[in-house]
Amino acid sequence: MPKGYLVANIRVQDKEKFASFSGMAGPIIKAYGGKVLARGPNAERHEGDLRGVVMMIEFDNIETARKFYLSSEYQAAKAIRDECSQTDLMLIEGTE
Repeated sequence: MPKGYLVANIRVQDKEKFASFSGMAGPIIKAYGGKVLARGPNAERHEGDLRGVVMMIEFDNIETARKFYLSSEYQAAKAIRDECSQTDLMLIEGTE
């Protein structure tokens, strides 16, 4: 079964609140078996003008990625993220 991925570009306006979000989200990611593959503000941007922190998280499958995203635990953390950042976030199924 193909892996599931969460890919996000996050533009942070309040670093303190975002640190609170990160502290909440990390254990939730682990609880759903997620593995952070990449995270940071230094992505090589060759096209487009999005700026911010890029994050890629791998899950066992797309359904687990959805369960993580829709979980009440993550939605509580997301509410904090929404107060301190603008986010583009996608879930996508892997090819293998």
